[in-house]
Amino acid sequence: MQNAKDEPLYVGKASSLKKRVASYTRPERLPIRLQRMVAETASMEFVSTGSEVEALLLENNLIKRLAPRYNVLLRDDKTFPDIWIRTDHDYPQLLKHRGARREPGEYFGPFASAGAVNRAINMLQRAFLLRNCSDSVFSNRTRPCLQYQIKRCSAPCVGRISRESYAETVEQAKAFLSGRGKEIHDALVEDMQTASEAMDFERAALLRDRIRAMAHVQSQQDVNVEGISDADVVALHQAGGQTCIQAFFYRAGRNNGNRAYFPSHDQKMEPDALLAAFLGQFYENRPPPKLVLLNQEPAERALLEEALALKAGRKVEIAVGRRGSRRKVVEVAETNAREALERRLAESASQRKLLDGLAELAGIGAGVERVEVYDNSHTAGAKPVGAMIVAGVDGLEKKEYRKFNIRGPSAGRGVGREEAARAAERDGAPQSADDYAMMREVFERRFGRALKEDPDRESGKWPDLVLVDGGKGQLSSVMSVLAELGLDAEVPVLAVAKGPEREAGRERLILPGRDEPILLPPRDPVLYFIQRLRDEAHRFAIGSHRARRAKAVSDSPLDDVPGIGAKRKKALLLHFGSAKAVGRAGLADLRRVEGVSETVARKIYDHFHPNG
Repeated sequence: MQNAKDEPLYVGKASSLKKRVASYTRPERLPIRLQRMVAETASMEFVSTGSEVEALLLENNLIKRLAPRYNVLLRDDKTFPDIWIRTDHDYPQLLKHRGARREPGEYFGPFASAGAVNRAINMLQRAFLLRNCSDSVFSNRTRPCLQYQIKRCSAPCVGRISRESYAETVEQAKAFLSGRGKEIHDALVEDMQTASEAMDFERAALLRDRIRAMAHVQSQQDVNVEGISDADVVALHQAGGQTCIQAFFYRAGRNNGNRAYFPSHDQKMEPDALLAAFLGQFYENRPPPKLVLLNQEPAERALLEEALALKAGRKVEIAVGRRGSRRKVVEVAETNAREALERRLAESASQRKLLDGLAELAGIGAGVERVEVYDNSHTAGAKPVGAMIVAGVDGLEKKEYRKFNIRGPSAGRGVGREEAARAAERDGAPQSADDYAMMREVFERRFGRALKEDPDRESGKWPDLVLVDGGKGQLSSVMSVLAELGLDAEVPVLAVAKGPEREAGRERLILPGRDEPILLPPRDPVLYFIQRLRDEAHRFAIGSHRARRAKAVSDSPLDDVPGIGAKRKKALLLHFGSAKAVGRAGLADLRRVEGVSETVARKIYDHFHPNG
């Protein structure tokens, strides 16, 4: 279903299309949410599939890709990290991997967090001494690295272990990750005893250390459940019109961690339908395990099982944990879901109170849902970046963050810049006028684009309040841009200036049209909130600037020459020694480089000598 702008409103499936569409023609029988959806619908698109399972898979794919506002939306859909053992090298490498499992090798996971994977890899290196260096480092080593000295690698790069022995160690690691830890442990103990009896005490000590490391890995698995090997345990809990779905990941009998999800949905939606929608989207971009344990029955369970089996290429069982060990793990997941939702509701109530306090301070009344905070960062004017962060009722909305690579000083010309300079002089601010030009450009681009793409403000992307990190100079720049765009009376703005000697807790809050700044008590919760928002904008701006600056370090003037790819660039640098030398070279010198024709030489010469 699409609105008049061809924006998707809803994606659904039906075995009987006629009945499903006909049900929308009687809106008086529909819930309020669906009545609004039908009222907004201007057109419908239909796709026929070979089976209901294919329709379910397509539905989940489209929901993830289009994010229609009237569907259940799983907001946190990033992939989970895995342990990856590469098999495309004579000496396989142990790595952390996130994303699609397309590269050759064996994958073990998922793990709930990058930290869990890093800890597991650390212990596996101690237990199996597998390399984690890149192929280029491996092929260029002439002596063992530090990893060998601290007993985390067997140094295959310099021949300290044979290919056959290393391959045996790799197979042991795979077996351990597949749940055959006791078998590997017993084999290593036997090898240690054999080495000890043969008076090969050095090898026996090495095996002893590996056995200890393996025992430590096994002891770290704090919640192991007998009878459950590969399974995801998913529990749903609802309260206060919100839902938390907690997912635990068990692989090879070990608990790989858990994660909480808070899907966006209609408050009147039934839990079984919500759980089914969650499972469909959750496994849309990740392989399902053999068993999915739930705390309640989902809608269309048989269809979900068939769809997941088709995706995994094997049987997938969806079951409700009702007794024994299955019930135990489901109860643990349900408890975690309840506690996570209680924390979220408490945080939301606190966030709502802070937003209302901020709105009162700015004189705009309650109902603030979106606050945008702006800051700039640069190093002596070089590689300037503007940053925007967004905060709402649910806290910081990092998917809404935006950075603006400042394009040039032209955005700061005119009356706005002069006003900003005068205001800075009155305010005693040490900033240069370039800071005001940067802020001016950021606001021109942000709100100019908003007016062009969403003049009716239907997308929910317009701010209820704008915070600017700076004093009267920045505020004057911002207000002049908003006045030029006709938004000065519609977008409330509050500037946050640092206090005397830049001391935290003495910030001055400046409103347009008000001469005297507002000073809040040092322990005021709203002041703490403003400081957190300001610091987050500062962090994001500095991080974006550093990333841009680091990228510029690796850039070459040759990258801007049309027709010069990596191969020709390498040939030119090898021939002349540097990009600067290439720029100084004459046509005859350029033509002598292998792979550079007369036409290409002319392009290079003209690029560095535009005036002939």
